[in-house]
Amino acid sequence: MVRTRVGYTGGKKLNPTYYSLGDHTETLQIDYDPTVITYDELLAIFWSSHNPTRRTWSQQYKAAIFVHNERQQRQAERSKSAISEEKTGRFFNRKIHTEIIPASTFYLAENYHHKYLLQHSPQIWAEIREIYGKPSDWIDSTAAARLNAYVGGYGSSIQLEEEIKALGLSAAGQKQLWKLVRRFGK
Repeated sequence: MVRTRVGYTGGKKLNPTYYSLGDHTETLQIDYDPTVITYDELLAIFWSSHNPTRRTWSQQYKAAIFVHNERQQRQAERSKSAISEEKTGRFFNRKIHTEIIPASTFYLAENYHHKYLLQHSPQIWAEIREIYGKPSDWIDSTAAARLNAYVGGYGSSIQLEEEIKALGLSAAGQKQLWKLVRRFGK
């Protein structure tokens, strides 16, 4: 991933906030490098990362894929059809409720929602704030997105070994990150 940002989309209300969401849905925006990971691969990760058979109980937490063009629409529909037609597995014989919706204006969530897991790792979080300064810089930072993933248990020791020096942490920050990653046994 190049960048991840959380926010609100899909509704008509201008400038929604967490406490004044209107008809928007909370969502994750992913910027990616298609030479590293394809849209189809992202879709596979999406389907394996949530339960698409769960009924939506509110607009705010609706499961959806927001597509930006016809190609993404076709790929998303194809992937949804594939999982709904599985003859075995966790989605067998179950209705898929996840929606595929044309993307509309994306509004960034409040700062405290971004890099949430990273914010709960005080030493690493302090270093990121020092490196990037302004919230808009750490929100848009690839390194902060990668660190947030590692702190949350996503990413392996092998991956971390390859990129730890590029993440900008001090020796103490690197040591803390290793400790967190090893906690997940990866």
